[in-house]
Amino acid sequence: MKPAFLIVFLKEMRETLREKRTVGLLVLFTVMYPVMFGILMQQLIDRATRSEREGIELAVIGASQAPTLMAQLKQKNITVRESAPLDEPAIEALLQKGKVVGVLRLSDKFTENYAAMRPARIELWYDSAAEKNGQRREVEDVLEAYGSNVASARLLAHGVSPATLAPIQVQRYDTGTNASRSAGLIGGMLSMLFFPAFFCGMSAAVDSTAGERERRSMEVLMAQPARAWEIVTGKWLMAGTLALAGLTLELLLAHVVLGWLPLEELGMSWSLNWLDITLICVVGLPLALLAAALQIALAMNAKSFKEAQSTLSFVLLLPMLPGVVVSMMELKTSLWMYAVPMLSNQTLLREVSKGVDVGTLPYVLTFLSAALPTLAIVAFASWRMKSERYVLAV
Repeated sequence: MKPAFLIVFLKEMRETLREKRTVGLLVLFTVMYPVMFGILMQQLIDRATRSEREGIELAVIGASQAPTLMAQLKQKNITVRESAPLDEPAIEALLQKGKVVGVLRLSDKFTENYAAMRPARIELWYDSAAEKNGQRREVEDVLEAYGSNVASARLLAHGVSPATLAPIQVQRYDTGTNASRSAGLIGGMLSMLFFPAFFCGMSAAVDSTAGERERRSMEVLMAQPARAWEIVTGKWLMAGTLALAGLTLELLLAHVVLGWLPLEELGMSWSLNWLDITLICVVGLPLALLAAALQIALAMNAKSFKEAQSTLSFVLLLPMLPGVVVSMMELKTSLWMYAVPMLSNQTLLREVSKGVDVGTLPYVLTFLSAALPTLAIVAFASWRMKSERYVLAV
């Protein structure tokens, strides 16, 4: 004979899966976030590597006056397209076509001022609303380097060392790894991966408690030879199973998407392997069960189905608070973070994605931080279930 809580679990799961539209929307919502993030990251990578793939086209008016500058532009993979003199409306019309990153116009007196060692004016026309601002900055870097080289040559011609104008020399060394840069950029996305634990089982938790009470089917269930803790446990495990399924699907899909993206193009990498993501899913089990237990207990306390929905919708904001507070205060990773539910999972995934060897203790703390309050909440809900007057709101 099956245990009573298992019978309740199977009954609730059968009724939940019968609502195919609801289950389909939950799956769609869970899958949508990693896919959307992957599309956005792919667009970012395409935009960052567009210069290397397509090159940079720059229209230049009066190119013959600065052959050295033109040579330096070509060395940086910038295609110089010489143009006849254009007035301002013609330049604007050329930029609106989007075929060039900008228009470089040399003054008619450029050669004269250059030879006389006076400032030789160069005009750079561009469209700040276009998507080629990154390419335009590469052109500006070449112009600045050209100006610095000319200034150094003139100082040497007058017997002055260019080093005089540079009393200090700063050398920068970046010790950040590709994995740590990835975790920094993708950190916000990682924190959102655990939210399916809270919304995938919410509707089932509300329907199996507040919904059944309004439909008066709770009375029939309590008339069966099953104890209060068995009824609560069956409903809790049903909601927890849905939450765990959504959380696991989200994490696995995110792992596949991030592993497929060419993050190396942005100087980043995704260092997690299948063993790492499996361990993250295992320690995420208590979080899914905690969310289900909290939703079951709060829905039982609600006086109506609508009140239960409103209360649990507000509860969805609670998991965001620890992560928001930590990010606003710019706190460094500490051991106490692994003792806070939800924050512990986010912190663990972020540290593992950096390639840090966190050891065993963070995994244990992350598991227990959600498992212990889960048992307490289920015990409280079971105790409340013993009161028919309380549960049935009579």
